[in-house]
Amino acid sequence: MSNELAQQAHELAIQLLKHRLKLAAAESCTGGWIAKVLTDIAGSSEWFDRGFVTYSNQAKQEMLGVKSETLAAHGAVSEAVVREMVTGALVNSRADLALSVSGVAGPGGGTPEKPVGTVWFAWQRREGDVVAACHRFAGDREAVRRQAVAVALRGVLAQL
Repeated sequence: MSNELAQQAHELAIQLLKHRLKLAAAESCTGGWIAKVLTDIAGSSEWFDRGFVTYSNQAKQEMLGVKSETLAAHGAVSEAVVREMVTGALVNSRADLALSVSGVAGPGGGTPEKPVGTVWFAWQRREGDVVAACHRFAGDREAVRRQAVAVALRGVLAQL
């Protein structure tokens, strides 16, 4: 794990403990990397409830309740889908807040509308509004995914 990600995870752990909150993560393009970074910290079960790795559209529907109509209309890499993913993570967990991420990590899969490096994020506190954002990252698959993990963690801190 990079030092930057480890530092962010530790800072997040401190804040979640301070506020007595638990987090859930719904991941697609990061493939569980967010959950790994968080659970690398001893004692993370105090503040990390669970992670959902929903790489396929079917998994997004089955595990998080993303509607097939939403996927058909907007595609997996979209604001509409990450909004449904984050809400589904809260519905299907005991977490107080959640994050979701879905993107095109590359090297293939990009389109003119959603080029490689396009990643959508959403964050939500239970009973709160969804905050969503799109980022475009440069670099290879590893770099896109690493940057996505960092933005996802920073986004949770912003919700606190």
